[in-house]
This record gives sequence, C-alpha cells and structure tokens, in this order.
Amino acid sequence: MAKMIHSMIRVRDERASLTFYEKAFGLHVADRIAFDSFTLIYLSNDEQSFELELTVNHDRDRPYDRGDGYGHLAVSVDDIKAEHERFEQEGLKPEPVKELSHKGKVVGQFFFVADPDGYRIEVLQRGVPGRFL
Repeated sequence: MAKMIHSMIRVRDERASLTFYEKAFGLHVADRIAFDSFTLIYLSNDEQSFELELTVNHDRDRPYDRGDGYGHLAVSVDDIKAEHERFEQEGLKPEPVKELSHKGKVVGQFFFVADPDGYRIEVLQRGVPGRFL
C-alpha cells in the first residue's frame, strides 16, 4: 500500500551536515535540487532505499531550535488521486493535492495528512524519470 521513503530535517551548515552524515552513517548525496530560496539534498546509501532529506534555507542566519525546525515523514504511492480519495473516504482529512515543479517540470504530486498527535505525513507520487521513480 505505502512505503516509507524519506525523512526531512532542516540544516544550517550544509558542508558540516554532509560531512557528519557521511562519517556517521555512510550517507552520500543521491540528488540535489536547488530552488531560489532553499536547496533539497537527498542522502542515501547502498543498504537501503530510505533517504534523509536535508533542507537548507538560503536566508537562515541562526541555528534552528529543535522545536521550530519543520520536518515530516513521507510515503510513496503509485496513484496520488486514488490515495487522496481513499483518505477522504476514511475520514482522515487529507490536505489538497499539490504539485512540486522545478524548472518547468513537475517533480512530484503530494498531499499532507496529520496523525492524531498532529505529526504531518507527506503522501507523494514521484514524477521525474531518473530521480523521482
């Protein structure tokens, strides 16, 4: 039905974070997408398909409080519209489906849903050959 695919954390010092995760867990950059105001860096290793997503906000000039750094879990699905409809029918109150585009290409469609404690979970249908499959 669904498979966990990544977890995201915000980092301030990209170089220090990449060094740490490579040294600590053998994670290497699998992909990097630079937007105008932030960069997404996906880390993985050969032992698993689960990725750690580092988000670097370009204008951040101070360390994050662990309480204000946004993060989420994500699951991958084959049909975002069918899953969204199923969530609605189950009374799970999903947010609307959105698209993420980069340089004119849709790289994914997604929606968020909150668990009973308010933790947000991204439900994602990936859409760019070679990266988001």
